Amino acid sequence: MKIAVRSRPPLARLALALALVIPALAAGAQEAPPPTSQAEPAPPSRPAGPADDLERGVPRTAMKGYLQACRAGDFELAARYLDLRRLSDAERSERGPELARQLKFVLDQKLWVDWESLSDDPNGERDDGLSASRDRVGSIETRMGPVPVLLQRVPREDGAPIWKISSATVAATPDLYDEFGYGPLEELLPDWLLSITLLELALWQWLAVLVLAVLAGVLSWLVVFALFKLVRPLVARSRTDFDDRLLRATAGPLRLLVAIGVFAAGTAPLGFGLLVQRFFDALERGLLIVAFAWFLLKIVNIFTLVAWSRLRERGDQATASVVPLGQKAVKVVILLVAVLAILDSFGINVTAVVAGLGVGGIAVALAAQKTIENLFGGVTVLADKPVSVGDFCRFGDRVGTVEEIGLRSTRVRTLDRTLVSIPNASFSSMELENFAVRDKIWYHPRIGLRYETNPEQLRYVLVEIRKMLYAHPRVLPDPARIRFVEFGAYSLDLDIFAYVSATDYGEYLEVAEDLNLRIMDIVEASGSGFAFPSQTLYVEKDAGLDPEHARAAEQEVKAWRERRELFLPKFPPEKISELADTLEYPVAGSPDHRAGASRGED
Repeated sequence: MKIAVRSRPPLARLALALALVIPALAAGAQEAPPPTSQAEPAPPSRPAGPADDLERGVPRTAMKGYLQACRAGDFELAARYLDLRRLSDAERSERGPELARQLKFVLDQKLWVDWESLSDDPNGERDDGLSASRDRVGSIETRMGPVPVLLQRVPREDGAPIWKISSATVAATPDLYDEFGYGPLEELLPDWLLSITLLELALWQWLAVLVLAVLAGVLSWLVVFALFKLVRPLVARSRTDFDDRLLRATAGPLRLLVAIGVFAAGTAPLGFGLLVQRFFDALERGLLIVAFAWFLLKIVNIFTLVAWSRLRERGDQATASVVPLGQKAVKVVILLVAVLAILDSFGINVTAVVAGLGVGGIAVALAAQKTIENLFGGVTVLADKPVSVGDFCRFGDRVGTVEEIGLRSTRVRTLDRTLVSIPNASFSSMELENFAVRDKIWYHPRIGLRYETNPEQLRYVLVEIRKMLYAHPRVLPDPARIRFVEFGAYSLDLDIFAYVSATDYGEYLEVAEDLNLRIMDIVEASGSGFAFPSQTLYVEKDAGLDPEHARAAEQEVKAWRERRELFLPKFPPEKISELADTLEYPVAGSPDHRAGASRGED
C-alpha cells in the first residue's frame, strides 16, 4: 500500500516552529537571570545530549519529534525516529513510513502519549526498572497481553547515541495494527479517504460521522413516532389532559435520547483515536444532560400551568401571581446546574468555576445594584401582595390593570391600552390603590339646589331621596343618607353618602346612572331646580319656580307633619325595613326590568 506523503500545512509548521522556539526562549530566559547584588551559584544543568538535527538526543524530544512528524503527515520523516536496524536498507525505505503510520494509528487508538512526562536526560530514566538504554512510553493491552511501547538508545550512523522507538516495538507494530487497525475496510476504501486527515479524523471517518448523524436523527423520529402510536390510545382514556401534556413534553427529549444512543452505537466501529473518542464521549454526555434538562424544563412548564390554573379556579389570585416567578427561578437553577454538568463532562474544573463565580459575584452585585434592587422589589410586591396579576389599580397618578410581575419590572396595561413597564424598586415604593379588592363602591355625589327653593321643598327633596336610597335594591341601607350640609356661594348644597353593592366598576356606573336619574325626577317633582355657577342675562321675564309643584310639595310635607312621618333628621329602622327593595330596578322599559325585583331575587 502506498503512503501519501504530504507537505506540512502552514498551521502545522507554525505549531512546530512555536514548539521549537518557545522552549529555546524559555531556556534562554533561564540562562540569563536578572542581576542580583550577590552572585548565586547556578543550578547544575543536565547534559543536552549529542547534537542532532531531529532532536533525538533525549527521550522527550525524540518522542515529540515523531508525533509531530506523524501529525504533519510526513511519515518518511517519522520513520527516522524508528529503530529499523532489523530491516534491510530496501525494507527501511519501503516499509519504514508504513510502520510509522501504523504505529501512530495504534497509539491514537490505545495509548495517550504525554511526551512532556518523558525524561529529558540523555541517559534516560534511571529508576524505571529497565535497562539504562531503554525508557518506557506506555503499554498497550491486547488479546495476547500487554505490549510495552519503548524508546531505545541506539548509535547513529556516526556512532553518537540517540533515542528512537525500540526495534521490539517496531516489530510488534504489524500485529498491533492487525488487531486495532481498519481491518478489511482498509482494502475496500481508496487511499485518499484513509490518508487525508482533519482534526485527528480521516476523511472517511468524517463522512461516516455525517451519515451517522443524519441516520440517528431519522431513526429517532421513526422510533418516537411508533412509540407514541402505541401509547397515545392508552393516554386518551384518562379523564384529565395532564398525561397528554406529559406525553407531548417527552417527545423532543426522547427523540434526542434515541439519537444519542444510535450515534453512540454507530461510532464504536469507526476506530476513533483516544483523543477523538474522549471528545465524542464528552459530547454524548453533554447531550444527555441537555436532554434531561430539556425534559425537566418541560415538566416545570406543565406543573406551573396546572398549579396556576387550580389557584385561579380557587380564586387565589395572589398566590397564582407568584407562580410565574417561581417558574423562572426553577428554570434558572436547572439551566445553571446543566451548564456546570456539561462543563464537568468536558473536563473543566467546575470547582474553580464556582469559586470564580463566588469571587466575581461581589463585583457583579456592585455593577448590577439596580437589577438586584428591582429583584428584591419584585419579591416585596409578591410577598406583601398589594396588587396581583389581573388587578385594576392606581399607581402614582395613573391607573391600569396589572398584567405581569416579573423579576425586574411590573407591567401594567393602562386605560389607553398602552403597556407601562415600571421597575420593581419604584413600583414597590409607590402608593398603590387596588380597586380589585373592593367589596362595594362608594356613591357620593353633592348636589346644589337653587336659592329660590323654600324649606318645605328642601324637606321634600331630602325625604324622597332618602326613601329612594333605602328602597333601591342595589344600595346598601347602612349607611345610606343625605344631608343639607352647606349654604354654598350659589346653591343649597346636599351631600349624598351611600354604598352600591357592586365590585365591577362598569356595573356600578349602571346603578349610579339610575340613581342620578331618580334624583333628577325627585328634584323636578319638588318644584325646585339645580343651581349652576353662571351668570345669566334674561331678556324675557323669568318664569321662576313652578308654583303648582311648590304647593303640592308643601301640602305633602304638611301631611307628613300631621301624621308624624316627617322623618328628619333620620328614618326609624322599621320604616327603613318597610322601604327596602320596593323600587323597581332596572326601571320599567329596560330589557332587564322585572316588576317587584328585590335584592334577594338577584
